[in-house]
This record gives sequence, C-alpha cells and structure tokens, in this order.
Amino acid sequence: MAIKVLIVEDNPVARSFLCRVVRESFSDTIAITEAGDLESARRHIGLPDRQKVEAATDPFKLILVDLELPDGNGMELLAELARYPATKIVTTLYSDDDHLFPALQCGADGYLLKEDRFEVLVEELQKIVRGQPPLSPAIARRLLGHFRQGPGGMGGLSEPAPSGFQSSRPMPLGRGAPLDHERLTPRESEVLTYLSKGFTIKEIANLMGIKWFTVNDHIKSIYKKLNVSSRAEAAVLASKQGLV
Repeated sequence: MAIKVLIVEDNPVARSFLCRVVRESFSDTIAITEAGDLESARRHIGLPDRQKVEAATDPFKLILVDLELPDGNGMELLAELARYPATKIVTTLYSDDDHLFPALQCGADGYLLKEDRFEVLVEELQKIVRGQPPLSPAIARRLLGHFRQGPGGMGGLSEPAPSGFQSSRPMPLGRGAPLDHERLTPRESEVLTYLSKGFTIKEIANLMGIKWFTVNDHIKSIYKKLNVSSRAEAAVLASKQGLV
C-alpha cells in the first residue's frame, strides 16, 4: 500500500520541488496529494469533521506545511491536527524565533527551510525512518543556542519531541504520572522489545514485515502509554517493569 503524503504549499515551483524531495527520500511507494491553501488541505484531510478524521482508515502519514498561505497561517492547520496520526513537518523560508517556536508549540514534528539544498532536505526527511526529527542545520543550531541559554532560554517551551515524534509531549518519568503499560498491544510490545535492543525504525519494520511509518505510529503510542519521551526512557522503564 502506498504511503500517503500531503504537501501544503501555495507556490507551484516550491510545491514541485518538495514533491521531488519526498520521492527521493523514501523507498516506499508514495502517493502525494497537493494543496495550495488551507481550505484545500482541510478538505483533503476531512476537517473540520472530527468524526470523519478519526474514522479515517488510510490517513496521511506525512504532512508538509508551509506557514504563509493565501487564506491563513500553517500554524492554524498544525493546531487543528494535534490528534491527527501523521508526522507534521513545517517547510518554510522563515528561520526566526517568532515562527520557529510557535510552530513547535502548535505540534510541528520537524522544521525545514526550503532554501536548503535538495540533498540536505532529503537527508533530513530520511531521519524520520531513524526516529529522529527533521531539522534544517540552521534550525538545529538555533535550538541548541536556546538550550545553552539555560532554563529560561526556550521561553517556556518544553524539550522538542525526540525520536517517534511524540508531539503531545507526555509527562516525563518521576512526576507521578500513572503507567499505562497494561494497555500495550501485542504489536506495541514487540516494537518495544526491538527498541530496547537498539534496532532502528527501519530495521524493526523489516523484522516485523510492516512499513516504517507503521512502526513510527506504534512508537508514538508506546511513548504516550508509558509516559516517556525517548527511546532510552522507554527501554529503561520496560526493563524495570518486566515488559521485555
């Protein structure tokens, strides 16, 4: 089955460029849907009909969103898709704090600059397969600079979502949040076992005979149920609780 990708970009040249980047980034069969504005994007996704969105049996797995669109700001769409099971990546020309941090707060799982070279964007998108957030080099440096400023440097933001793109930012361990490991499905338990042994998302997908986007979905669910935000936390907790 083809992996469904939605590209929300009003500039036809930039949209064509991003289509090429996506096709070059993944070996899977890709089915790309293009939208030139928020209205079109919402229609393709099924918004604002929440029941239709939640009942979708074949949702988009990857969504690239421009921030400046003819009928609004891409952050509006990111906020509306808070519970939508897709990896959501901002693709923009803006690298300033006024765009970067609000986008992350709205649920962006990555942030790429369209001015980057083709091969750089491909390399960053491929990080999804390895469970890492796609970040343009300039954006990664900006985030690092804010971390180095100390606790107040992020302007109140929590840590960016690590591998698995857990945008909901679950409570870290040690804060009294109840564990929910009894609700792990057999598939999730299998994925957790492989994660604990150090396998990458792509390797897990090959071992289980499923798509890497499906593995990514399982990881997001595991993080949420275990109230963790990284592979290391999940592995340690799984070992302590006897889950693997």
